[in-house]
Amino acid sequence: MLSVDIAKTFDGFTLDVAFDAPAGITAIFGPSGSGKTSVIRAVAGLLPCERAQVTLSGVELTHLRPCMRKVGYVFQDARLFPHMTVQKNLRYGGSHDEEAVIAVLGLSALLDRSPATLSGGERQRVALGRALMSAPELLLMDEPLSALDAPRKAEVLPYIEALRDQTSIPILYVSHDMGEVARLARNIVVLNKGQVVLSGDMEDVLSDPAAVPFLGVRDAGAVLTGRVVGHADDGLTKIETGAGAVWVPGAVGRAGGTVRVRVPAQDIILSRTQPEGLSALNVLPVTIAALERGGGPGVAVALQAGDSRLLARVTKRSCDGMALQKGDRIFAILKATAIASTDVG
Repeated sequence: MLSVDIAKTFDGFTLDVAFDAPAGITAIFGPSGSGKTSVIRAVAGLLPCERAQVTLSGVELTHLRPCMRKVGYVFQDARLFPHMTVQKNLRYGGSHDEEAVIAVLGLSALLDRSPATLSGGERQRVALGRALMSAPELLLMDEPLSALDAPRKAEVLPYIEALRDQTSIPILYVSHDMGEVARLARNIVVLNKGQVVLSGDMEDVLSDPAAVPFLGVRDAGAVLTGRVVGHADDGLTKIETGAGAVWVPGAVGRAGGTVRVRVPAQDIILSRTQPEGLSALNVLPVTIAALERGGGPGVAVALQAGDSRLLARVTKRSCDGMALQKGDRIFAILKATAIASTDVG
């Protein structure tokens, strides 16, 4: 367990945050300028603070120099040494579990190449491998995919998922991309103007209607965890979730495997009656758990869907016209094509 309690005053901005992060990925999410990178720089010992208490597995790190904290740091840009091969870059970080690191990150075919010949995604995988070779007890990742285009992100994400599933150390993952965060993280810490406004289990936080003002209308939405039932001949995948069966586009995962599906709140349509003759494949019976009226034209509707939760966003006019109330049993409708491939992992 990592415990963080820090405060730092900048010109016109105050960072004051406290949170805990267990093993696995904890996302640090928020808009630009909210203090995300400052948090992990302080944890690494690279940013002096007026108040700093950083504890890892019961060991106080605050008074240790950065090089003594056993922290791996992956930056936005790979920062590889151009005059070294991939293998020499990796070994610069150390020699811990070299074969396992190379295997989990798929680096064996790259070892003799120079950084100049690598794609952006390959460079980030090497940078991650170099951090892991130092045998870190904590891994810090500062928007490692922000400089990559969509195909390169899609290339790297499965390797980060594999790392997440095979490591037992805390990982702080800074990002402003909710698709990445929902796909990768177990927990989330949401920052706004240097303060923690939300924190906790990913599924709990994202399905909370009170989170919408802090996540943003387009990023708000829930996460479903389910089992891949199989792949249909028409290019769809059936996933059995706690909310019921959900169809998504593409051949996702392997039969019997576990996947996460991010469901954006703005893509859910609500109906009082079970619809017929629709092109939408996903129609889920739900119960309204809560309604949160925003300052604008929208209403966030928390939905209990079997053993899972969803979040929908409708207009106040629709909410009033349907006379929606807490406890109502209705139907949530979601087009399969509304779920992007990057929202399933």
